[in-house]
Amino acid sequence: MEITEAKVALRDSPDKKLKAYATVTFDNSFVVRNIKVIEGTNGLFIAMPSRKVRQPCPKCNFKNELRSKFCNQCAASLPQAPASLEREDGLNVQLEHKDIAHPITQAFREYLQKKILEAYGQERAKVVSF
Repeated sequence: MEITEAKVALRDSPDKKLKAYATVTFDNSFVVRNIKVIEGTNGLFIAMPSRKVRQPCPKCNFKNELRSKFCNQCAASLPQAPASLEREDGLNVQLEHKDIAHPITQAFREYLQKKILEAYGQERAKVVSF
């Protein structure tokens, strides 16, 4: 699978960690939007598009944000969800957000990150040259 296009939209707040959003096209056939370019402690990295995990209220079945103490619909007390789960390989997985789309292999993740960060660098160069 080849990345045929990577577009980057810069965010203009210099003090924030979120630097840009990317849209990536694969094989001129499939698009993934809202990949984030984030400034971390070890440099830039990408974060795949995700959504907040919700938990249903046991009383009315309304879906509330994880870690809510009370239901936003009926005000019933909600059970406390665990902050993370331990996987079989011993790593803890955060439950608050769940990826919508993500690479399966480390090699493809590195390829995707390289292409997006190259596009980010080109877009930043355009802005700096003005």
